[in-house]
Parts: sequence; C-alpha cells; structure tokens
Amino acid sequence: MKHIIYCMQFKGTGTPGGESGVLKATTSATSCDMRTVVGSNGVEGQFHPAEGGMAYFESEVRMTSADAFLENGTITFGESGHSVKFSTVGHGHLGPTPDLKLMAGVVNWKIEGGEGQFAGASGFITSNFTLTTDGQVTDYHFGHIFLK
Repeated sequence: MKHIIYCMQFKGTGTPGGESGVLKATTSATSCDMRTVVGSNGVEGQFHPAEGGMAYFESEVRMTSADAFLENGTITFGESGHSVKFSTVGHGHLGPTPDLKLMAGVVNWKIEGGEGQFAGASGFITSNFTLTTDGQVTDYHFGHIFLK
C-alpha cells in the first residue's frame, strides 16, 4: 500500500450558505515547501512557493452549536481530476482569539474516497484555520492519504 503526506496553506473565503448556520468555504493553495526551524529563540515555520500546480478546496460547514461544526467537501489537486472527498471526524471547533476580528479553529477529516490518483483512497487530514470577520480564510492542512 502506498501513502502520501502533504502540508499546504489554503487561502480564500467563507460565505453564508443557502441555510441559516451553513457556511461555504472556497479556498486554493499553491504548491509549496514547508520549513520548520527550532533554534535558541524557539520555533518558527514558513511556507515557500514551489514549482507545480494548484490545489482547490470546497466545503459546506454546518454549525451544530456556538463553537462546533460538521463539514464535508472535496479537495482537488491539479487540473487532471485528482480529488479526495472528506467528512468531519467528530466535530470541528471554532472560537475567538485575542484579536476581535479573528476566529481560529481546528477539525479532523476522514477521507471517504476520491477520483483519479485517489480512487479508493482513505486516510485523514488535519486542518488548523483562521476566519476573519469579513470572511477571509487561511487554512493549514496536514494530510496522510493511503492509496490502494
């Protein structure tokens, strides 16, 4: 069995969906390198652009309480139809930060299959994200995908 790991920074928007308590997230990410350095001043991390294509993310977020949600969606890698479908493991969480214009959240997703390279895929993705009061999303993914 082959497996793939990835780490990407997605940026885009979260807009109201068709129902109360529903949000539609639409983001994209460029190919990148991630660098983490531990030194005498602590830890720092940076994303750097890399050659390659884009990844596209679309999801529906359904709030289940003031700070919890369920989510399902699709991530498409490149322009050739390689995509994964995912849904929330348990509930995601969203809450305030010290910056009154920014909320932060976390969610774990289970891969429910996919298309192209990801046909029959399984695995998990962890998302740590921020959402501004005007709907701007920055979302950091770490994925571990298993291929048949």
